[in-house]
Amino acid sequence: MTTLPSGFARARRWLRDHPLAFDATLAFCVLVAMICGSFADPGKGHGPTFGTRTPGAFSVLLMVLAASALVLRRRHPMAVLAVTGVFTATEYIFTDPPAPVVMSTVIALYTVASRTDRPTTWRVGLLTMGILTVAAMAFGSTPWYSQENLGVFAWTGMASAAGDAVRSRRAFVDAIRERAERAERTREEEARRRVAEERLRIARDLHDVVAHHIALVNVQAGVAAHVMDKRPDQAKEALAHVRDASRSALNELRVTVGLLRQSGDPEAPTEPAPGLAVLDGLVDTFRNAGLPVEVAGADRGPKLPAAVDLAAYRVIQEALTNVRKHAGAGARAEVSVVRVGATAEITVLDNGRGSAAGRPGPGSGGHPADGTGAPDGTGTGNSTDAQGAPDGGGHGLLGMRERVTALGGALTAGPRYGGGFRVHAILPIEARTGEPEPPGPAATTGERR
Repeated sequence: MTTLPSGFARARRWLRDHPLAFDATLAFCVLVAMICGSFADPGKGHGPTFGTRTPGAFSVLLMVLAASALVLRRRHPMAVLAVTGVFTATEYIFTDPPAPVVMSTVIALYTVASRTDRPTTWRVGLLTMGILTVAAMAFGSTPWYSQENLGVFAWTGMASAAGDAVRSRRAFVDAIRERAERAERTREEEARRRVAEERLRIARDLHDVVAHHIALVNVQAGVAAHVMDKRPDQAKEALAHVRDASRSALNELRVTVGLLRQSGDPEAPTEPAPGLAVLDGLVDTFRNAGLPVEVAGADRGPKLPAAVDLAAYRVIQEALTNVRKHAGAGARAEVSVVRVGATAEITVLDNGRGSAAGRPGPGSGGHPADGTGAPDGTGTGNSTDAQGAPDGGGHGLLGMRERVTALGGALTAGPRYGGGFRVHAILPIEARTGEPEPPGPAATTGERR
């Protein structure tokens, strides 16, 4: 069953969707009010009396024309105000007592005030009030100070004030709505930006984990295949390293992928992210893979912030992985972590013997090996890994640089004078978060992966 409030709400929505019909209805109501008011005689006693006079044909014509003009009040507000004002002034000049044609002017003045700016409202309103009030006082038979004449001034003034108030409220509501929509868009953009940052961070973590451990698995599998027939004990040791590296890779992948789980998922991973505290274990994995690594300096001061600690670990991990994959047989690496003031400096050096002609330019992504097909130096191939597959471009240095610059640090990487490669990262101990800046063209020379 339809309730009265819901019926009014539907009618209001319909009238809002059909403004011309609403204006026609309003014009009809104003016409009825003006005709009813024209039968009232102001009188000289204790108030108006009804039925003591009837409007003339001229007054009825003016009322009908003025009410008809109100149908177009939204489309041509100024023109409608001018027309109704002329009809009202004409009624005051030629009819005594006048019919209330001024009602149409009040509605037209309200429309102008609600649809223009404040200066226009007050200029037009004062002009209308002045003209109609002077016409009523000058041409009427009543004294100039009668309540009918003062009523013209009051009603036109209230129409201007009411229209200006409605316009101000509409502007205020529109401003609030616009701010709410802008805030909603900003929240959505911020959410998308955070999702993109998290996706990039997870991609970097996955790359670091997979590149490091799969490289070790690849090297140890090549060792096992190479010495399987002649030295089975060494092959077993290499396969044991393959098993350990694969298990470690699976564990770290489980930790990283676990970040994508919903908060209510069971068995969420709780392992801490790796850091410099486990640097010795990281170095041992490369030593077991056949890469001599010397830790020239290791920071023993207070623990670094979590983000800086993780970034330092990942830089060392990725740099040593590149040495293992690209520096060639007989290469050695040196790692140092030192604090200099409010920064931590991480340096990874190697003495790789890749040919100068084969080293790529900036941005190419490769760092060719010197031609080893097996870890012990035997085999052929001028740009292959331990399995003989051609080296391809990757995102190792790009990922390291993004990770470092996201914390407000700087990373440089390039060939060393006399041979080898150097990766140097400077990380602020008080890390900041921000958009990672794209690497400049002069950031590195001779990039690797």
